[in-house]
Amino acid sequence: MDSTTAAPTTSAAPVADLLADARAALPDLVALRRRLHRIPEVGLQLPATQAVVIEELQALGLEPRRGTSTTSVTAVVEGARPGPTVLLRADMDGLPLLEESGLEFASETTGTMHACGHDTHMTMLLGAARLLAARREQLAGRVLLMFQPGEEGHHGARFMLEEGLLDRPAGEEVTGAFAFHIWTRYATGTVNYRRGPLLAAADFIRLTIRGRGGHASAPHEAVDPIPVAAEIVLALQAMVTRRVDVFEPTVVTIAHVRAGTTNNIIPETAFLEGTIRTTSEANRAAVHAGVRRVVEGICAAHGVAGELEIEPGYPVTINDPAFAEAAAEAAREVVGAEAVEEMPVPIMGAEDFSYVLQRVPGAMFFLGARPPEEDPATAPQNHSNRVRHHEPAMAVGAAVYAAVALRHLAG
Repeated sequence: MDSTTAAPTTSAAPVADLLADARAALPDLVALRRRLHRIPEVGLQLPATQAVVIEELQALGLEPRRGTSTTSVTAVVEGARPGPTVLLRADMDGLPLLEESGLEFASETTGTMHACGHDTHMTMLLGAARLLAARREQLAGRVLLMFQPGEEGHHGARFMLEEGLLDRPAGEEVTGAFAFHIWTRYATGTVNYRRGPLLAAADFIRLTIRGRGGHASAPHEAVDPIPVAAEIVLALQAMVTRRVDVFEPTVVTIAHVRAGTTNNIIPETAFLEGTIRTTSEANRAAVHAGVRRVVEGICAAHGVAGELEIEPGYPVTINDPAFAEAAAEAAREVVGAEAVEEMPVPIMGAEDFSYVLQRVPGAMFFLGARPPEEDPATAPQNHSNRVRHHEPAMAVGAAVYAAVALRHLAG
């Protein structure tokens, strides 16, 4: 789709009172968020979470639809006038962590936690749905609410796209998409955005090096895979610094090394596992090729076999520049220009909202939610089992979600 023709309207949509209304609803949002926080589920099948989302949508008079391959949920807020569709997304899944946040509403499922703020994302999107349902007369089109399981490595957005998430009749096409991600890196209530690449592609390296085992006292009679593994780890870092443009953010990390069983046996195999993170599809392909070249060359030099697998993960999350700027302007109308900041560089994490942004011009923004008593240098971050998200930020999130939709569908 040509983003030059599909960018959101630049005419100011009515956003008066959105933040005030969201703040008035904050007690309800807090109660809902805490309810969701207590029942985290992992992966693509989240029946308890799905049931809560459906209940809340029905209470707003909306008609939720269940996914077939996952426990996704969608619903539509129909505007008073005809027009295109804008998609607003929230992810739903938790993480396999034992919560140690100390919160009175901590997870009731041992070993599972909402450590990435997806409980707040669902809550904010349901809050936005409430705001938009009360403003249907301002919508020239409709808002598609996307509640997605399986963001944490399970490709939930891709499953929803394969089920026809974006299939709409002529004249009602999805012409924009927006998502928030909450984060304690930023002060509560701030909106942080970027035009272009926002998050990296994340691909996974698995390498088994096969040598020949033997006695530690006679390495010349064996083919030791451990020095080969060590050389590959170092050579991959040299490849990044010497073969990749310094202005192309790239990370190759070997985070798992396994070899041997005791101190006097040279093992037959060594295993390496890690990740490749890049911020453009061209560099992604080049780094994949570089990793293969390093592995094949070093293994050949040492006379060992290298079995390399590079598993593609999420693509680069690329914000459409025109949509991102229009959404940022909507955020400024809600919270003021001083609370909206453009990020200078991408973040090297990954997101499966990237699949949606490959199909539709749109953007993901970060919403600050660091508790005011936390030191920015030491505040637990997303994916920590001690993370705490400051709940008043949810009013800002709900209001900006709604403002982006209103601006896009102002007509």
